[in-house]
Amino acid sequence: MSISVSMTVNGKSVSGEVEARTLLVQFLREHLRLTGTHVGCDTSQCGACVIHKDGQSLKSCTILAAQCDGAEITTIEGLADGDTLHPMQEAFRENHGLQCGFCTPGMVMSALDLVKNNPDPSETEIREWLEGNICRCTGYHNIVKSIKAGAANMR
Repeated sequence: MSISVSMTVNGKSVSGEVEARTLLVQFLREHLRLTGTHVGCDTSQCGACVIHKDGQSLKSCTILAAQCDGAEITTIEGLADGDTLHPMQEAFRENHGLQCGFCTPGMVMSALDLVKNNPDPSETEIREWLEGNICRCTGYHNIVKSIKAGAANMR
């Protein structure tokens, strides 16, 4: 059964016909071609698919596109202003907070939600917040350093 969904993604109104069981991550990647939101595990464990729905971070593999009808969605593609990276993205670049980059979009989106609620998080608070985001390449040291720097740049 096909259903119609409409939402605002990165400031633009979008709509599409999807199967009722279509996950938001599938809608973003396959229908809208916003491939910065990654699928890393298919079990809601890795956090590579984190986006913002109505201003709060969530794993887009845990929600149906139909549940987002009328919602405001922000993906990693919606952060930069043209060629100017968002301060959190720039902090990840400057502080080597990525290696292969696969987990980075989810890490950045999660970090932004943390910093929105806690503008000056401690290392412990950052590490606790990122428990739902897995990086298979790094030891998280530079990710935490990047989030601290990004938070400082955003204040």
